[in-house]
Amino acid sequence: MQRRALITGLESTELTEDERRFLRDARPLGIILFSRNCVSHDQIRRLVTDAISEIGTAGALVLIDQEGGRVQRLRPPLGRALPPAEAYARRYEAGDCEGACAAAEAAARLVARDLLDLGINTNCTPVLDLPVAGAHAIIGDRAFGTTVEQVVHLGRAVADGFMAAGVLPVIKHIPGHGRATKDSHHDLPVVDTSWDELSRTDFAPFRALAHVPAAMTAHVVFSAVDPDAPASTSPKVIGNVIREEIGYDGLLMSDDLGMHALRGGMRDRAEAVIRAGSDVALHCSGIFAEMEAAATGVPDLEGDALRRALRALSVLDNHGEFDTAEAERLLAEVITGHTGRSESV
Repeated sequence: MQRRALITGLESTELTEDERRFLRDARPLGIILFSRNCVSHDQIRRLVTDAISEIGTAGALVLIDQEGGRVQRLRPPLGRALPPAEAYARRYEAGDCEGACAAAEAAARLVARDLLDLGINTNCTPVLDLPVAGAHAIIGDRAFGTTVEQVVHLGRAVADGFMAAGVLPVIKHIPGHGRATKDSHHDLPVVDTSWDELSRTDFAPFRALAHVPAAMTAHVVFSAVDPDAPASTSPKVIGNVIREEIGYDGLLMSDDLGMHALRGGMRDRAEAVIRAGSDVALHCSGIFAEMEAAATGVPDLEGDALRRALRALSVLDNHGEFDTAEAERLLAEVITGHTGRSESV
């Protein structure tokens, strides 16, 4: 499988001629869809089919962020209304741990079915970040709780639900975005917490779910590990924390190269995340010149990166059955019990 270590966004609802050429020549591991790419079910299916056809080899990843709450690219009527992670957290905190986990897994299976119907096979969820008092609200209600145990239980339920249905989940934002006091879309957050405390808290959910075969890094500086670079471009954080301390040996992709937490040109950013130890660079904007620049900064997948990519792709072969009516009932209970904001991130 000859693939470039890149996942790319697209400009709009149809492929441009430049994008067709790019996908043929660059052979990225996959594409990622945003609201700008989605206007109808048939249009989404055509876009995905065309993109995979241009890439030209089997096993392309088609990503989307369909967490629920503020982060869902497919909103009604394109996708079902989904509560944020906080809705399951509240049920868990109220003492119904088993019911909360069952509902979270049921929702994942339903969303997986919806996504597969559109040709989408990868969902960038669950969020395993552990927020603390005073942190920026960018994580906020996207979190499954404020304790390691709760985040692990609910995050595992979501990941297991997607994997059982044949959709690849991507845990994020490894090794943790919960303490950040800035939004990495706009600024570079710096976390000054000690390594020992981070290991006990922020890193722990990722350690517990290290079996999930895909993860997305955080554009966050952990000064106790590397004061000079965010996790996504730090060989120290990726090597010493993500691969060793957490024990993560899955496919590791960067968060979006276009976020303002990073500096430099797009090729420089792509080279930096690969050099630091990520397997794949993620570029989301769909701006064509940036896509081309990012592609020049990444290699073909080979060695451990290729092994990890193939392991992640193997999840797509799962075809587990489930009780759809019961899953719909469980999700409806959660939605009925939750009210909250829905501003998109």
